[in-house]
Amino acid sequence: MKKVNKKLLGFSASLMMMGAATLAQAETLKIGLAGPVTGPVAQYGDMQMIGAQMAIAKINEAGGVNGMQLEGVIYDDACDPKQAVQVANKIVNDGIRYVVGHLCSSSTQPASDIYEDEGVMMITAASTSPDITARGYKMVFRTIGLDSHQGPTAGNYIADKVKPTKMAIIHDKQQYGEGIASAVKETVESKGINVVMYEGITAGDKDFSSLIAKLQKEGVDFVYYGGYHPELGLILRQSAEKKFTAKFMGPEGVGNKDLSAIAGTASEQLLVTLPPSFDQRPENADLVAAFKAKDQDASGAFVLTAYSAVQIMTDAMKHTNSTDTEKMQKAMREMTFKTPTGDIQFDEKGDLKSFDFVVYQWHADGSKTLAE
Repeated sequence: MKKVNKKLLGFSASLMMMGAATLAQAETLKIGLAGPVTGPVAQYGDMQMIGAQMAIAKINEAGGVNGMQLEGVIYDDACDPKQAVQVANKIVNDGIRYVVGHLCSSSTQPASDIYEDEGVMMITAASTSPDITARGYKMVFRTIGLDSHQGPTAGNYIADKVKPTKMAIIHDKQQYGEGIASAVKETVESKGINVVMYEGITAGDKDFSSLIAKLQKEGVDFVYYGGYHPELGLILRQSAEKKFTAKFMGPEGVGNKDLSAIAGTASEQLLVTLPPSFDQRPENADLVAAFKAKDQDASGAFVLTAYSAVQIMTDAMKHTNSTDTEKMQKAMREMTFKTPTGDIQFDEKGDLKSFDFVVYQWHADGSKTLAE
């Protein structure tokens, strides 16, 4: 009899353990955080990750979502399209239904094809290529503006404020860099600016002496660069070494403190278009303090846009009392979300109805001030 009781007790204990494990699993909702953890633009991935993880922590502290706690699962796509596809497939195979990411437009677009087919909701906090949301997908959203907005912001500033005599536009031949460069070109040429060079470089190149020599030969007095900071940092440094003194401008993909680490004093007074400084808004003071308490910087371009992405997903879950992505995406196109980046509304494409890029002057210490 005692032996039977022990067996029953053991069986009951096993059931209880299995039940507890199932309950724990049911009470955890995983969100994939996909972007570059490694590679030349991993600094931008850091911005996205700390923003999303802070949102997850804050939501969990407040009780979670519909009785569930959130867990962020980081996936590294290295800003590489092929690796992004592998990551997207792994996210699907891991049973995750919600993704904040990807970061680089060239990675986000192929990954989003997989998410749409599998009913996985994706909100990118950083990808600005209009092509991503131009395909009528239901599961694809973003919490940042488009190159078709950022390009004209830069182009109008160049034409109205800088008024160069001979302008060059250089890009890195990638979806993001070439897309923003094209939008700038269209804007400045429509306003009568003389674009004497429009050329691509190869991402990863280190020696830009021939490019700089050509810019000097053409008498270029202003250069717009479409791409990321590693290449522009080298172009700026090598331009200074060769006494090429034209003014430069770039998009949010160059607005990183590592740019100054590469270019040094040559990065002083670079013009950059960036999202507004959401960390400077008074209503975000407590949130910014929470980042500082963790020795994290809330000023990065994609920190609070990533925070907003997580918040929007969870607000949609609360509103629909569901984790069904089909119900969520319908609600998200009708709701207004109050976030650290402002009141957010989505259009039918999943783009923001309103987002303004701002022109800043970059400084050699990695800081920025509003351009005049």
